[in-house]
Amino acid sequence: MKSKRRGGDLNSCSPDGEPALKRDKIWREKTTFDNINQYIELRKVSGLSKGWVIDTRHYLSNFIKGVKGNINQNNTINYLNNIQSKYSITSYRKQTYQIRKFLLYLDYKWANKIQPPPEPMYIPKRVAKEDMQSALKYIKDNEFELQLKTIIYLGASTGMRAKEMYQLKPQDIDIEHRIVYINHNPNEGQTTKTKQSRISFFTHEVQELLKDYIECYNNECNLKHLFGEKHLHPIFKECPIKVKYLRKYFSQEWDRRGGPTSIKKILMGHSLKGDVDLMHYNCQSEEDLKQIYDKVMNKSKLI
Repeated sequence: MKSKRRGGDLNSCSPDGEPALKRDKIWREKTTFDNINQYIELRKVSGLSKGWVIDTRHYLSNFIKGVKGNINQNNTINYLNNIQSKYSITSYRKQTYQIRKFLLYLDYKWANKIQPPPEPMYIPKRVAKEDMQSALKYIKDNEFELQLKTIIYLGASTGMRAKEMYQLKPQDIDIEHRIVYINHNPNEGQTTKTKQSRISFFTHEVQELLKDYIECYNNECNLKHLFGEKHLHPIFKECPIKVKYLRKYFSQEWDRRGGPTSIKKILMGHSLKGDVDLMHYNCQSEEDLKQIYDKVMNKSKLI
């Protein structure tokens, strides 16, 4: 005697004529999308950025659609194999990692066997003064030249990530003391990669530039954000230097000037995990950091 599937024959219909198989698929997908929402909400508690939430929700939603709401080991492996050729190694690695974490959240033990591919070999782009000078020539006579010049100099002198500069507010910049406060405050739309706030500094040269720009911003520039990403991205699209490369220039120029790597890590907001010296021994006050910064970055022109 054949056992009957709970819920009746797969080909049976509801009163409105909808096949049971279709109903089950819709129910499975709805239930799993509910699980995604619960998972995202739990992860948000740790202060993850809005961008992370959007990307992860996108990865997981595509996964559920790809397996038609039917999560099992074979469907998951087939889905990952199918998307592998469609993305870069970096993007595919991110998706695989987030899907695995979600499956473990749902208590699928076999997900532990899923191994994201190794990090691709990466060779940093060298950014020299000539590149920075080319960027300054590119923005010359642009209607937003003051703003563009300011973000170039600010990024080159502080080592901030592009996203951190896009999130800056005027009150985060102490022009008098040459300090920029890089806040991790997701409720205010400000996040850092390490989920920790920090400070960095800028040179006297940048101090004068910031005075002019912030005065303009407060009175006549008619800009919604200090350094809005949507506004700046198309302007820098064909520029010899992208905003994200400014941080590379700071790192490389710091080393060219003989600055200590440990202090550079602190200023740039690198993760200190695995660095025994910085985790257990090397503690510097704000004044200590500023004095070291000035010895390295204020001794000659930035660009």
